[in-house]
Amino acid sequence: MKQIVVISGKGGTGKTVLTASFAALADNAVFADCDVDAADLHLLLKPKIRERYEFKSGKTAVIDKKHCTQCGECITICRFNAISEDFIIDPISCEGCGICSLICPEQAVMMEENLSGDWYISETKYGPLVHAKLGIAEENSGKLVTLVRQNAKKIAEEQHKDHVIIDGPPGIGCPVVASITNTDLALIITEPTLSGIHDMERVAAVAEHFGIQTKVVINKYDINLKNTRDIRTICQNKNIEVLAQLPFSEDVNKSLVKCIPIVELCNSQITEDITDLWNKVK
Repeated sequence: MKQIVVISGKGGTGKTVLTASFAALADNAVFADCDVDAADLHLLLKPKIRERYEFKSGKTAVIDKKHCTQCGECITICRFNAISEDFIIDPISCEGCGICSLICPEQAVMMEENLSGDWYISETKYGPLVHAKLGIAEENSGKLVTLVRQNAKKIAEEQHKDHVIIDGPPGIGCPVVASITNTDLALIITEPTLSGIHDMERVAAVAEHFGIQTKVVINKYDINLKNTRDIRTICQNKNIEVLAQLPFSEDVNKSLVKCIPIVELCNSQITEDITDLWNKVK
């Protein structure tokens, strides 16, 4: 069983479009949407949720007014100014460090675990999908990504799947690190723009740091041929293979409007190119 993660370094490069197409082309795979802050793979795969679980992470301080003597020790010690003069804790300002609960002489401050989001095990016409939804402004997205990946891998092992195909988050932060570690292939989707080139180099460096085999796909390569050549030169200098150059296609927009993978919409050139790309990835 091989784990393939599709990453980009930035949003809007076509990462989810390609992941959904791989899902439609794969014969025996499990899928994981690790962009838990803004998940959208479900829009194309149309899953039916089978199991739903709460994701709890981090803690927020709560004052028990019955035991609080209003001595003010917690207000003095809180460096985040999260405790008001009437001894009410602002859950947004509270960082969950717990120092107020440690110094309270009456033990009136408790640390309660946060409900940060939900994660799901779903069925699609292409195979199982594990995905999640992190709450607004909630933390520990990397921990939730790890939870999604662990369950996707578990399902793949139990059902003897050939691949776990992961739709990774944009950027280079904690959720990206959690998405790429211990994968067999990181497929970077980039575009021939200055920001696309810059962020491709950053996420490639992250993958290299963790020793992940990396390949590159240049999406919409024909919108700027000079930048496409620059990307190829950068990849050559870094010994990263460019697996494919995909042209701009209005059919992709049509498939998004219809909420189906592009490879199921038509038999155009872009469909052939993505099918060839999947065969190379396998």
